[in-house]
Amino acid sequence: MIPMSLADIAAALEGKLNETADPEAIVTGGIEFDSRKVGPGGLFLALDGANVDGHDFAAQAVDQGAAAVIASREVPVPAVYVDDGLRAIGALARTVARRSEAAVVGVTGSNGKTSTKDLIGRLCAALGPTVATEANFNNELGHPYTVCRLRPETGYLVLELAARGLGHITELCEIAPPHIGVVLNVGISHLDGFGSIETTAEAKSELPRFLGPEGTAILNADDPRVARMAERTRATVVTFGVERPADVTAADLDPHDGRHRFTLRTPDGEAPVALRLWGGHHVPNALAAGAAAWRLGMGTERIAAVLSEAGRQSERRMDVYTLADGTTIIDDSYNANPASTGAAIRALGQVPTAGRRIAVIGLMADLEDQSEDCHRRAGEQAAAAGVDELIAVGGGTEPVVDGFAGDGREHRIGGADGAAATHVPDQSAAVDLLRTRLRPGDTVLVKGSRYRTWDVADYLRAKEDHRQ
Repeated sequence: MIPMSLADIAAALEGKLNETADPEAIVTGGIEFDSRKVGPGGLFLALDGANVDGHDFAAQAVDQGAAAVIASREVPVPAVYVDDGLRAIGALARTVARRSEAAVVGVTGSNGKTSTKDLIGRLCAALGPTVATEANFNNELGHPYTVCRLRPETGYLVLELAARGLGHITELCEIAPPHIGVVLNVGISHLDGFGSIETTAEAKSELPRFLGPEGTAILNADDPRVARMAERTRATVVTFGVERPADVTAADLDPHDGRHRFTLRTPDGEAPVALRLWGGHHVPNALAAGAAAWRLGMGTERIAAVLSEAGRQSERRMDVYTLADGTTIIDDSYNANPASTGAAIRALGQVPTAGRRIAVIGLMADLEDQSEDCHRRAGEQAAAAGVDELIAVGGGTEPVVDGFAGDGREHRIGGADGAAATHVPDQSAAVDLLRTRLRPGDTVLVKGSRYRTWDVADYLRAKEDHRQ
């Protein structure tokens, strides 16, 4: 964190120092809400969770070197007392952001946020010291936590902006106002919070609408809902796309072995890119990241070189590895919605394999009354991609099997030998079925909303030999 005195921190949080806190003490480390991660000179944010009360670990944090604790009740160590710890870290992040000169890049969209954020982070790191959202720390806690990691020397701050309702992205932007805002796409996701794709588009548009005239809005020309956001921003608009004319685009697109190659074209020139990331959906992600880097002053050839070097950084996202017997595993189990599931299935269809293509598909959550249609569509996409066997896991995924069998393929439920599509009640049953069905040389995709296929992925991961 940018060094601040406890007195300054208390003022920023509208809090009060307790008697044991030294107002002149300087906080030089970061802020942590896990006491085990607190380091010398840092702050410990004591949150009252559903299962654990952070205040019980205040003394431990100070013993580990914390300069003070941010607390909402009395603790026997140096502390800043506040009414609400979650609001306090947001207020602290606002102060840290105001004291920083870092260029801030915000990324949002229904799909691809984390992968694109990772790519932008790699590109910015080639320009100078960079802080980027870890994993998907993109909510009301993870976002300010990331901002508080800024140091005086940080030149670039890359933030993933998520929302489950209107106003959420605006709230995140107010903490650390972006100079560049990237909108990837608008799709069917989190309908429990948004209610409709139109509301989702309105929520995503909060990022370009927040930008001022000195900012840059990077918009997907291939997504009509995103492209129309150009009319609602005061910022300079830079477009990216594959199918429609754009400022930053991909020519000579070659699917190769599932790790796509293309010629990157920007207003300043062109250069070849050979992605290490699996799946065609990473092409627009790479273009969006390249557009951000181009606006930050990076040359086209350097952008292409960094994109070609970038590997997967976040867990359970198109993590492709090979077992000792030649079986290939595609672990994309971190989360799922209709667009990301379709992209993963298409990637499975493109990966070279000596054996069969097997898709293990878990529930796509939060789809409300569109759930049945979306799951049936996933089965249809698997059939179209040439998937040889499909395993649908858990309640709500039965339509995946129906969609897969819609073209007249063999359709048996319950794991009968030779079945092309099988529905199983849970992950344990899916693992049992894979034990009997998986053969050397097969390629297996594991996809589902959070936790719903993780046990399957972990079973396969335990057999891991080496990554590709």
